Amino acid sequence: MRLVFAGTPAAAVPSLERLAGEGLHEVVGAVTRPDAPLGRKRVLTPSPVAAAAEVHGLPIVKAARLDAEATARIEALRPDLGVIVAYGGLVREPLLSLPRLGWINLHFSVLPAWRGAAPVQHAIIAGDAELGASVFQLVPELDAGDVFAVRSWPNDEGLTAGAALEVLAERGAELLAEVVDGLAAGTARAVPQYGEASLAPKLTIDDGRIDWHRGEREVLARFRGVTPEPGAWTTVGGERLKVLEARPVVSADPVEPLPAGELRPERRRVLAGTADVPIELVRVQPAGRGAMAAADWGRGLAEGLRTLE
Repeated sequence: MRLVFAGTPAAAVPSLERLAGEGLHEVVGAVTRPDAPLGRKRVLTPSPVAAAAEVHGLPIVKAARLDAEATARIEALRPDLGVIVAYGGLVREPLLSLPRLGWINLHFSVLPAWRGAAPVQHAIIAGDAELGASVFQLVPELDAGDVFAVRSWPNDEGLTAGAALEVLAERGAELLAEVVDGLAAGTARAVPQYGEASLAPKLTIDDGRIDWHRGEREVLARFRGVTPEPGAWTTVGGERLKVLEARPVVSADPVEPLPAGELRPERRRVLAGTADVPIELVRVQPAGRGAMAAADWGRGLAEGLRTLE
């Protein structure tokens, strides 16, 4: 089949690489968001999908919106099937019906759970036992189309959302390729989504704030779910402190309890109190300073500044 691929972030690249590298189908073009300013110097930089498409010599359509102009450029590619993975925009008519087989979407949740832009982050924050990936037929409603394939894996509590998404991107690429092959062979069948839907809107900076009056599991789930984006943070003495790495306390002896939000700097580590048992802060970034080991930061912390807000 002739495939047009739409995606933008690094999580979409394994799917493009899988489809373009297998040689079973012809990827006739890639659709992605326009170059974005990155870094301190705000240098315009192609998206990860654009960079991968260039390596494969694919025609690239860069569009912030899939409007009439973008639709005309995609139509000229004469695709049989549209494949979308985290493009970052809506596909509406007439583009939705333009390919002979429409569009399929790889989404990183077990649908209908966590429809929206940040499914992995919300699943981790909620403490879900499993993470997953679904391939479904794109329809006008948000992530609501019939599902061709779904797979789930245990939620590894040692992984942040960023690390978990890297794993799911590789596994999801395999699932997506299976569905594309099934559509080409005429054997793929989609079934309606079943169960109660939940929403996963894009996270904001406020979502990254840690509530120390929650229990250890909830605090660590929040940290993992918002890392690396939008980032976990708290305040000390009215100034923001980014929490870059945190983990459960590992100790052969019982750890003395700490009041919620209270810090206990020790020689080689810093503990932070939650509603039940403390956690360990491993790496932090104080306001106006670079990232550092939490133990180094804690050694210079005045007695009156040992409370997280």
